[in-house]
Amino acid sequence: MIRSEDMIIRARDLTKRFGDFVAVDSVSLSVKRGEIFGFLGPNGAGKSTTIRMLAGILAPTSGTAEVDGFDVGKQPDRVKERIGYMSQKFSLYPDLTVWENIRFYGGIYRLPAAKVRERGRWAVEMAGLSGQEDRLTGQLSGGWKQRLALGCAILHEPPMLFLDEPTSGVDPISRRRFWDLIYRLVETGTTVFVTTHFLDEAEHCDRLVLIYRGQVISLDSPAALKRDVDGVVLNVVCDHTDDVTEMLRDEGWARQVALFGSSVHVLVDDEDAGSRKVREVLDARGIEIKSIARIDPTLEDVFIQQIELADRNEAIRSTSVKG
Repeated sequence: MIRSEDMIIRARDLTKRFGDFVAVDSVSLSVKRGEIFGFLGPNGAGKSTTIRMLAGILAPTSGTAEVDGFDVGKQPDRVKERIGYMSQKFSLYPDLTVWENIRFYGGIYRLPAAKVRERGRWAVEMAGLSGQEDRLTGQLSGGWKQRLALGCAILHEPPMLFLDEPTSGVDPISRRRFWDLIYRLVETGTTVFVTTHFLDEAEHCDRLVLIYRGQVISLDSPAALKRDVDGVVLNVVCDHTDDVTEMLRDEGWARQVALFGSSVHVLVDDEDAGSRKVREVLDARGIEIKSIARIDPTLEDVFIQQIELADRNEAIRSTSVKG
């Protein structure tokens, strides 16, 4: 049983409208203290809008949310004191040096000069920029910029850190190093709320929300989400994978078909029957099959299934309304 005091974020029916457009639609969720909480969804799903409401930057149209005990609608300034926020757009000033950016953010957080020096040295070391304090920030590589931006976002040691697609536009090695920093922060007690569209990053989260068209369509740990996939996933290794994907999508027995690099994932009800039908379709078209094997579902399999289910449910609702 999770106690309410163990939750650092509690949101209920959080909604944001821009005119007639509903960007976030009745989102309800809770975030435990000390966890990495992931927000996964395609572009335009409502991830950034939700995180900006929770950070006290955007006022909700309706619904409520508390961050570390403060109401995001009624007490946004108190919320901002308790959080660090790093947007997907690089937030530091490129024409200032590394140290000048640190001093600037220390002033925003109203830190005493001694504290700015102490935390600034920590941020420089964490970002791997020791000896480069006088370098213009705009001259740094993407990975260094992201790590410095992270350091500036948490100079004031907030208990809650919001990261909005923090690794967009950086190389895989820099992404890996950035996540190493996230783990170190969580070990010291910081709670991290991160939005991403990278499925490999989502695997690092303790729990995940899948959001689509502004609505939460699933919430659980990555492992639990994969266990809950309805059906059997077959990994089909063959030639002409693009053509094969389209062929199998036309088959009524194939519940879900997706291209995965040099193979095709096919969701079926039964392993043996599904494998036989795949072979029949491909043999009839003269396509060589190198292997067919049952595999554990991936997060991409989960996401595709949940989106397709959401689309079907929306189509049913629309039909009912018209009827």
